[in-house]
Amino acid sequence: MNSTKIILHIEDNPDNRLLIRRLLMSASYQVLEATNAYEAISRLRHYRPDLILMDINMPIIDGYTLTTKFKTVPGLENIPIIAVTANAMRGDREKSLLAGCDGYVEKPIDIDKLLGQIRRFIG
Repeated sequence: MNSTKIILHIEDNPDNRLLIRRLLMSASYQVLEATNAYEAISRLRHYRPDLILMDINMPIIDGYTLTTKFKTVPGLENIPIIAVTANAMRGDREKSLLAGCDGYVEKPIDIDKLLGQIRRFIG
């Protein structure tokens, strides 16, 4: 992998953040983390990640709303966003894509599926 690729992981659950951080670092990605929408916005003021992993069920502002917001901000609109969510009912994938997500991965995480989508978007 290319160690210069930066992924912003937005996730409120510490166990999920740890799992994804270890997975991404083992694949040689740089990882930025945010636990909620406000932290994510703060990170994006200082960094331009190559890809965003977006938890959908978060406090304050949910991932659907945050994704829709990011897709309207100049400079952020072309960053691929992958929904990483426990929302796995019929229609949830489509709802994520309608909000602006470019990809969708269900929890519990299928490592190969997640890495496959990341590689498809950023190598």
